Order: sequence, then C-alpha cells, then structure tokens
Amino acid sequence: MPPSTALLRPCAAAAQPRRRSAQRALYHTLHGAPPDADTRTRAAHFLRRKLLETAGQANDLPASPQELHAWRDASAARVAERYAAYLAERQAGGARQYFTNRAHALHFLHAVAPTKLVDGSWLYGLAEHAANVRLAPLVHTYLEELGDGAADKNHVLLYRRLLAAHGISAEDDGSLPDALYEQGLIQLCLAWNAQDFLPEVIGFNLAYEQLPLHLLITSYELNELGIDPYYFTLHVTVDNGHSGHARQACDAVLALLPRHGDPDVFWQRVRAGARLADAGVGTMQVIQGFDIGAEVLRIFQAKAPAGHGAHSNYCRVAGKSINDWLATPEQMPAFLQALIDTKWVVPDAPAHQSRFWRLLQGERAEMFGVFSPYELQVIHDWLRGEDASDGQAWDERGAANQSRRRPSFRALARAGKAGPGAASAAEALPVDPDVPAFEERLRQLAGSERRAALVAAMAPGEHWTPVGLRATQLFRRECFA
Repeated sequence: MPPSTALLRPCAAAAQPRRRSAQRALYHTLHGAPPDADTRTRAAHFLRRKLLETAGQANDLPASPQELHAWRDASAARVAERYAAYLAERQAGGARQYFTNRAHALHFLHAVAPTKLVDGSWLYGLAEHAANVRLAPLVHTYLEELGDGAADKNHVLLYRRLLAAHGISAEDDGSLPDALYEQGLIQLCLAWNAQDFLPEVIGFNLAYEQLPLHLLITSYELNELGIDPYYFTLHVTVDNGHSGHARQACDAVLALLPRHGDPDVFWQRVRAGARLADAGVGTMQVIQGFDIGAEVLRIFQAKAPAGHGAHSNYCRVAGKSINDWLATPEQMPAFLQALIDTKWVVPDAPAHQSRFWRLLQGERAEMFGVFSPYELQVIHDWLRGEDASDGQAWDERGAANQSRRRPSFRALARAGKAGPGAASAAEALPVDPDVPAFEERLRQLAGSERRAALVAAMAPGEHWTPVGLRATQLFRRECFA
C-alpha cells in the first residue's frame, strides 16, 4: 500500500458533526447549576437503567465483605507484579505499550476529559452528611479529591491546567463521541442521588479507588513523552492500599454494613455499584482506538467552515481553489489526498519538508494561529509517520535530527524547562471577584444555612473555582478541625 493511501485510510469513516444526545445533555445539566427535582429524577432513572444493563457482568469482588482487605491486597500484588514486568520489558529496550507518539498521548488526555473533569463527584452527595461519623471518612475522601481546597491539589483543577498547557479545551466542542460522557454521567448521577443510592455510591467508590495497572503505565509513558504526569501520579499515591483511598474504601464498606437491616442485600447493592465503575468506554479502549489519520481528518473537517471564503483564489491545489476545497467538510478526504499528490504534504518525513507545515510554522507562516497546539501536534506526528515515536513536540526545532533521547518531563522540570504544565508549589487562593462576595454572604449565615452554602459551593461543577476552593477550606476547618 503506498504511503499516501495508508496515511489517509481512515478517511472513509469521516468524522461528522455530532449532535448532542440526551445523555450528553444530562451530563452538562448535572455539571452545571444544582439540578431541579425533575432533573434528579431523570438522573435516577438513568442509574437504574445502567444497573440493569450491568447486572449480569462479572466482577472480582469477594463473596463476603469480610474478605475485602485480603481481596485488596491480592489485587494490589497482581498490579505490582504486572507493572514490574512492564518496567523490565521497557528497560530491556521494549517500546511504549500505550502511546505511539505525543499526539496519541494528548488525544488520550482529551478523550478521557469528560470523566476526569468530574473526578470524585460520586461522593458529593455525602458532603451534607459529614456529621454522621459512619459517613465522615467518605466525606473526608471527597475533600481530598478536592485537594482540601488547595489549588495545586484539586484533581479537577489539575486536569484543567494539564489540558490548557497543551492547547486542549476543557469545554465540550462536540468533537468527542457521546460514549465518552457515559462514565462521567454515572458519577454525576450518583452525586445528585446519594440518598436513594447510598450502597451503590459506596460500591462505586470501592471499585474506583483501587489502583489499576493502566494508571501506572500512563504515568510512566506521559513522563517519557515530556507531558506532566502529576495528575496521574497523584492518584497513584493518594489511592495507595495501605492508608490511602483504596484501603479507606474497604473500611467504609465494613463500617456501613447495616446493623438493623439485611447486610446481604446491602452487600449485593454495593457489588452492583462497583460494576458501574467499569461502565462506558474504558481507558484501554480509548488508547487502542486512536487513529491519527482519522484525527487529522476530523481536525480539517472542523476547520473547513471557518476557512471557506477566507482564502484568495490565486492558490490552487489539484486545479481547485482552497475556498472550493473548504466549501464542505465532506471534501476533506479528497483535499488531504490532493495535498499529498501535489507534494504540499510529504509523508513519513520531517515536518519542515512539507510545504503545508511551513505555512503553519516558520518565519513567514501565513497560517500561523489557525491550529491549536494540540492540533499542530497531531498534524506534526501525522506528517512524520513512524519517526514520531521519538516523542518530539511540534515546537522542538531540530530534535528529530538528534540521536539523544528526548528528556522526560521530570528531567525538564529539574532543569527548569518543563513549561506551563509543570506541577506548581502550594498556591495562594486565586484573586477572583466572586470570593469576597461569597465570604460576605457567609458572614450573614450561621449553622445549617452556612453549612448548606459551603456544600453547594463544593458541587462537581463549582469546587475547582476560587469560590469552591475557599468553600472547601472552610468546610474542612469547620467540620474536621
């Protein structure tokens, strides 16, 4: 198969503009302002459907909750053994197992964002019950997901900054499939219906807080590609099985077993909640589903409407003006092929050898600023082909000609060159006009009303903002002093 044909093979499955599904719309509604009663009811119906769909799926939880700690230890041992084998293979010269190039890794960060941007939300509904000593440990876990109000530890804020550092929007631009919102939607539905789904919340937390192998490998390979792994390594440490969230999740199940109800019924509902943690598109499916040709096509199709009419007619490719090519997104497969056939794009070669790339980057780049940093990385790695496995960033001039391995993120951080994605030292609360207004409102409240105001500001769509961070700090001080 000629290189040009192989390069554009995914074009037959051209990405089309996506219309927001009802489930996706529900995700955004639950992630916005506090939902009304009807929206919470729809969220509860969704949870019940997912519980029915996953009822027949197997999980490896023990038959009895009394075996949970042994189960946790055995699971952690298996993960450690497999990770040791991975490290041995890599140290023996083996290739990365997850990310073929830097664009692949950045695509992964974008694809899992709908889940990462609601990290920890499944426990939100318990925050108002912090006075219940049996639930307090789970509320404490939620506060740790929120970084206890520290901007440099709040999981969602960390992920937003990671995306921003690589030119990836945290907002829904319609480019991701609806299926990638399912897992995040489950977490939000649990957040707003904890009263009716308490055993399922506990079970979801139990499954989700165990340390998976993919978290370790993701951290390793992101660092290797020069991408800040801190969001992922933070989860490795905070979820540890000795004293972290993995152990706390097991302890919570045992502490909350009913003393006056049926513990077996409760345990079966816990198991059902644990199965929800595997619903939706999983990490490995996201990684294995990446196709750089299809992603380049999607990017060009998204740009076509804005570019149509913005070009002079003197420039023609394969006999057609650029404006004509960009008239409809459906022409993008043929347009990309025409760029290859006319040598505007040179496949499997350094990016600067392609005339098209020199329009994007260089001293007189006529198309400077048209593509985001993420989109530039995808195009850059698409042009370079297999050579892009070296992890070169699109703005690393000349790095492709160096025999020396590119430095990892940690090496760059030690040298002070890690850039805006680097994990920062402890930060003061950001200056924001909403903070003094919020604090003034709090001064007028007391008791349960004050507590309710703090809890409301710690909701999944709010806790990462300056007001949410301040509310988390005050809530922790007043409830867990």
